[in-house]
This record gives sequence, structure tokens and C-alpha cells, in this order.
Amino acid sequence: MKKVTGSWNLFEITWLVLFTSIAVGFTVISKDSLFGFTVFITGVLCVVLAAKGNLMSYVFGMYNTVGYAYLAYINGLFGEVMLNLLFFVPMNVIGFYMWKNNRQEDGKLAMRQLEIRGLLLVGMVCVIGCLLLGFGLSFISGQNSPYIDAATTVLSIVATFLMVRRFKEQWLVYIVLNLFTVLLWAIRTLEGSGEGLMMIVMWSAYLINAIYGYYIWNKGAKEVAV
Repeated sequence: MKKVTGSWNLFEITWLVLFTSIAVGFTVISKDSLFGFTVFITGVLCVVLAAKGNLMSYVFGMYNTVGYAYLAYINGLFGEVMLNLLFFVPMNVIGFYMWKNNRQEDGKLAMRQLEIRGLLLVGMVCVIGCLLLGFGLSFISGQNSPYIDAATTVLSIVATFLMVRRFKEQWLVYIVLNLFTVLLWAIRTLEGSGEGLMMIVMWSAYLINAIYGYYIWNKGAKEVAV
């Protein structure tokens, strides 16, 4: 792809502008606060920059994580608060330093790929984790789609570990995660959720970004292996 400015090509610039426009549109439609918009837009920048292996992904990711935890707190979603503050905050710090200390001579991130044995282990952890957590969630009164909810949680944690360790397979996990999340919100939409359609659009955008991320990281891992 032809470079337009610095390390950015036309597709990436177009994608970033489109992604940002989606964030603005959601903010206007939902009449969200300025703070809510900053949480949304930093999430957008975080995933787009992660696809490029850019260290700034963790900077925006930290703001997004803390901001989302606050929004979850004021909305009574204490499980989300704990997940973000106790897991994603420290993983942002760890990821920043691990990415910073594993750059190539040209400054690009040294991307890696799992061997077959590692890939099978990741798959086994995902399946077992989803089944166990889904079984536990099924006993909670008022819990919707327990196994799909469990899948989005487990896959998110596994993908984060793979991301910190610089494995390209993180994007395969993110692709599956985003597919499950789109399905989850499609079900909620059919059940009458007012925010469902917006969430479907947002997570579909994340899905497209994950596919592009795998394309970039697959090339990057092959270059490092040569």
C-alpha cells in the first residue's frame, strides 16, 4: 500500500477518519457527554494504533481503560470496573514497556508468531475458560446470554496477553471476540435493547480493524522471522 504521510498509507488514514466519524456519530445520536466521547475516541485510536504496532496505542489505551472504568462505576457495572482497573490497567503498563523494549533497528515493533503447540494451547484455554465461566454466569439471576458473555470476557483477556507478548495471533482471537460481541448485541437488539444497533456498528468496525491488524502483523512476523 502506498505511503501518504510518514508510516501511514491512504487506507489507514481513511480508516482512521471513518472510525473517528463513527465515534462522533455515536456521541451525537446518544447525546453522550464530552468525557464519554473522549473515552470512545481513545478506544478508537488505541485499536487503530495497535494494528500498526504503534507504542502510543498503550498511552491512549490507558486513558480509555481508566475512563471506561469510571463510566462503568457510575452505571453500577462493578464487574467491569474490577476487570479494567485490576487487569487492563496493569497490562497497559506491562505492554508499554514490553513493546518499548522490543523494537527493531528501524524502530518497528518486533512481531512474533506462535508455534502450532502454542496455538493449540491458546485454543484449549479459550474453550475451557469460556465453558467454565459461562456455566458460572448461568447461575446468576438476570444474566443474559451467559456463554456468549463469558466468551467475550475470556477472549478479551487471552487476546490482551497475546498482545503484550507481541504475538500476531492476538488478532485471530480479537476477530472471534468481535464476532461473538456482534452476535451478543444482535441478540440484545432483538430483545429490545435501544443501544443494540449502535453497538453492532461499533463492534463491526472493531472486527474490520482486527482483520486489518492480522494482515499487518502477519507480514511483520514474517519479516522478523527472515
